[in-house]
Amino acid sequence: MTAVEPKVSCVFVCHDGAGRVLLARRSAGARDEPGTWDCGAGALEFGESFETAVAREVREEYGVRPLGIEQIGVRNVLRGDPVDSHWVAVVFAVRVAPDGVTIGEPHKFDALDWFTPDALPEPLHSQCGETLGLFAAGTRGRGAGEPVAAAGACPADRGQVRRTGP
Repeated sequence: MTAVEPKVSCVFVCHDGAGRVLLARRSAGARDEPGTWDCGAGALEFGESFETAVAREVREEYGVRPLGIEQIGVRNVLRGDPVDSHWVAVVFAVRVAPDGVTIGEPHKFDALDWFTPDALPEPLHSQCGETLGLFAAGTRGRGAGEPVAAAGACPADRGQVRRTGP
């Protein structure tokens, strides 16, 4: 029997620093749950830091460089009954410039849009609600416009990131 191990994923909620979050609608070619709205995510590659993975994935999926990256939580994602998918999801808030965002992976996403927390689209991907909950909890301690890290450069490029929590 082949051993199955959990994968590590970097999940990110892109935001504009003014209270809106960026969500992508999964296209017919998406791995799962086509037609649902979701946050961004990608697998951590061997030898890669979390912040480097997030910066890479944000550029690939949305065509922009992060202005700030903040780790906001970790989730243990078990899917299926019996479990056939297991991910350890390290969750980040990522501030981006709204005017530069574009669909970078049209085979995975067919729409992008900005939403306020009180006006989210439906249906959401099955994992999106918990991720947005972590984002909401992580931003309660500061103003919506306050940067999550030093503005003007991606903290991953400097090997730094601001972490919250215990």
